[in-house]
Amino acid sequence: MRQAGLFGLSDHLKRLSAYGDPLEELGRIIDFEAYRPALAHGDGSKGGRPPYDPVAMLKVLVLAAQNNVSDARIYRETVGQWGAR
Repeated sequence: MRQAGLFGLSDHLKRLSAYGDPLEELGRIIDFEAYRPALAHGDGSKGGRPPYDPVAMLKVLVLAAQNNVSDARIYRETVGQWGAR
């Protein structure tokens, strides 16, 4: 497996954008930020770990539904792969 260099992520994102990043295309069609007030929950006054960004989670769910990806695979590919935040 090839190790990513210092600019590996930015190079990857440029290539992804050049080939038509599905999230960029959805962002041009859907105003995800318009859903933020409906997705907002709790003020965090009880403490604990801060929640994931609800708009980012909405994007994950839309992409998963669009590509027929299960919840278990989403977990495995995100939290399971990278560990706890």
